[in-house]
Amino acid sequence: MNELLMFQLYGPLAAWGEPAVGEYRPTATHPGKSQIVGLLGAALGLRRDQDAELTSLAEGLGLAVRIEANGDLGWDYHTIQVPPSRRGQRLYTRRDELLYGNLNTILSRRDYRLDAAWTCALWATDSAQYSLADLAEALRRPRFVLYLGRKSCPPALPLNPRILQAATLKQAFADYPMDERLAERLLPDEHPLHHVWEAPLPDGLESGFANNEYLWQVPRKDLPRSRTRWQFGTRDEYHAIA
Repeated sequence: MNELLMFQLYGPLAAWGEPAVGEYRPTATHPGKSQIVGLLGAALGLRRDQDAELTSLAEGLGLAVRIEANGDLGWDYHTIQVPPSRRGQRLYTRRDELLYGNLNTILSRRDYRLDAAWTCALWATDSAQYSLADLAEALRRPRFVLYLGRKSCPPALPLNPRILQAATLKQAFADYPMDERLAERLLPDEHPLHHVWEAPLPDGLESGFANNEYLWQVPRKDLPRSRTRWQFGTRDEYHAIA
């Protein structure tokens, strides 16, 4: 048996950023490590430039996700004016950027998940700086505003954090009490659900998925390293549909 922190994510818009090149900003089908660490960091009151604290938070937690509702894929087109980058100079507010002058225009297309939902499970590693109970309390009473990947994507329901004991991830997801207001948006009970987790799992916790269930492994570049330089490390994700 192992202790897990479970919580739900639902919103009319969500954006789980993938590596972006040029003007296109894609979204994954589910939140990754960097997005969940950003969500927890906001709840705890950590700021974006606290790289060491955010890296420590990421290393202290394991993550699993179940996609409850895939939603639809949507996109919009952005134009934004930004000042040229200058080494050693930082602009902290949008007002500072607009007053800087000599602005450049950036064009981008951004993808979103529309009306989708996820259940997340976290476990603590040996290097964890925060207990699961502390993280659950932070999600109930966040210090900063929470959003689902981008500031334009606020959660539409409370995150409903719960700490559960489970021997397998599959059992933990089955035992988590989903918000009844999501019932109409979730996949039918007979429909197989997509599960994602990272390894290694802690002692006393198994995935719970059998060899005859659809399983595969892929790398994902979403371990936060430096927010100022937009640098991310790679981890492996394990997938099962069951």
